Amino acid sequence: MLLAVLLMAGVGIASYQKLPIDAVPDITNVQVQINSAAAGFSPLETEQRITFPIETAMAGLPGLQQTRSLSRSGLSQVTVIFKDGTDLFFARQLVNERLQVAREQLPVGIETAMGPISTGLGEIFLWTVEAEEGARKDDGTPYTPTDLRVIQDWIIKPQLRNVPGVAEINTIGGFAKEYQIAPTQAPGGLQPDLERSGHGAGTQQRQRRRRLHRAQRRAIVDPRAGAGGVPRRHRQYRHHHVRRHADPCAQCRPSRDRP
Repeated sequence: MLLAVLLMAGVGIASYQKLPIDAVPDITNVQVQINSAAAGFSPLETEQRITFPIETAMAGLPGLQQTRSLSRSGLSQVTVIFKDGTDLFFARQLVNERLQVAREQLPVGIETAMGPISTGLGEIFLWTVEAEEGARKDDGTPYTPTDLRVIQDWIIKPQLRNVPGVAEINTIGGFAKEYQIAPTQAPGGLQPDLERSGHGAGTQQRQRRRRLHRAQRRAIVDPRAGAGGVPRRHRQYRHHHVRRHADPCAQCRPSRDRP
């Protein structure tokens, strides 16, 4: 009897040393996400021409448990779930091999990549970018939400990507800077090339509503090049200006208020 108690105590001590302890245990299953960017595609086109071929290519993988997908305007996301105990890096290798074959069936210009090695509990550090009271830029103007977003995207974010163990950095809030160019209607301008190529699909957001603009035709020429492939010049544009684009999550609470 005493020997059995000592044996169970030894097994318990050995298991305790190997058991991962966390305040919030990560119960995410073994999964690999495949994200595809498809600018100008409607949700139906995204499902038929991108999501379905990728899901079909993933069928029959060793240890595959299920696949689920999400098709939106300009975005396709396929999640491949494996059985518990499957090595994550082995699963990503299998998905990458099938993904190489699936890319041949996708439309030209579709960017497809696997998601980072992270889980739903991977956000471990949140911060805010704020300007001190009375802080001014070099030209004497105060810092705007657009300036803070530029600092986050082009100064802070690239440096944090070099930190070991960081899989992904997501930016929330602020105003993203856009450069909008309006073509001229004069002969030889950019407008005929745009009409011939079918470009112009995108989204327009106003407050909480988003309107989808899409072109029925696919691009057959590069609208940035004129006759003979000669690049267009700025003088051929009617005007160009910088526009503030509100981030969809710009109205979210600051990260310090999040649970």
